[in-house]
Amino acid sequence: MLVSGALSLTPSAAYAFQGSNYGFAAGGWSLSNVIDKYSFTSDGNSVDHGDLSVSRYGVSGTSSTTHGYNSGGSDNTQSLTTIDKFSFTSSAGAADVGDLTQVRHNTASSSSSTHGYASSGGRWGTTASDVIDKWSFASDGNATDVGNITVARDSLTGQSSSDYGYASSGYTGSDSDVVDKFSTSSDGNATDVGNLTVARFNCCGQSSTTHGYTSGGRILATNHTNVIDKFTFSSDANATDVGDLTAGNHQQAGSSSTDYGYMACGNRTTGAKTNVIEKFSFASDANATDVGDVTVGRENYPAGTQY
Repeated sequence: MLVSGALSLTPSAAYAFQGSNYGFAAGGWSLSNVIDKYSFTSDGNSVDHGDLSVSRYGVSGTSSTTHGYNSGGSDNTQSLTTIDKFSFTSSAGAADVGDLTQVRHNTASSSSSTHGYASSGGRWGTTASDVIDKWSFASDGNATDVGNITVARDSLTGQSSSDYGYASSGYTGSDSDVVDKFSTSSDGNATDVGNLTVARFNCCGQSSTTHGYTSGGRILATNHTNVIDKFTFSSDANATDVGDLTAGNHQQAGSSSTDYGYMACGNRTTGAKTNVIEKFSFASDANATDVGDVTVGRENYPAGTQY
């Protein structure tokens, strides 16, 4: 029983990765600086939300409650360390607010309530990195090296639960089906917790409150795939195939609302850069549907974020 005048304390809600308003796709090939914004509350085309500080592709996207962050990438001559930040509520564009610990592109991105993460990724002229970087959302600054994933790989994708970051798929000289996870409450190395249904790279990632999704991608031997894989956050286990994209697609930007996973841009089975925005339901396993277009069709890992 509460004593009169006493405070009733309840636990704070767990961090939620998902957005309820808008998804964003930033950068991409051909050397784009465009930040597109599209609605989560109604289907339709995107609008231009400003520009990155540097035109680039192979960018990684992370989200705080107020800003989108775009890290790394390539300007087609070298890998970059740039961490850009842009406001979700203003279209003024992005500012350079720090650097990764290593030059990298095509990393796996994850977010906690306090930090952004970039895991592994390719590096021009040398082998892929296995480093997990993190940087603060509270103040602008450089990233720090906080651990390693189990297998260094290029062109992988990331997911986020309330307690862990994930890195799935990738390329190591052959297609990878590895799903790694690492704690976002303490620094340390990742562990291998399962496998995708299809080994592949150039995928995009989405996250519900209970599951991670790895969508599309490229299988080296047969090119594009349309597979949507799902794996649970509640236990370490292999993924299951739960649906298909509208067409085989790779190098997309992934974002997550409270109800749907989204993919924007990419390279379709036809070999052309696409401007399509697709979504699929988190509530039931099903195929994706085409719900709109971005302002400029592009490929090669535009960065996906959500608000």
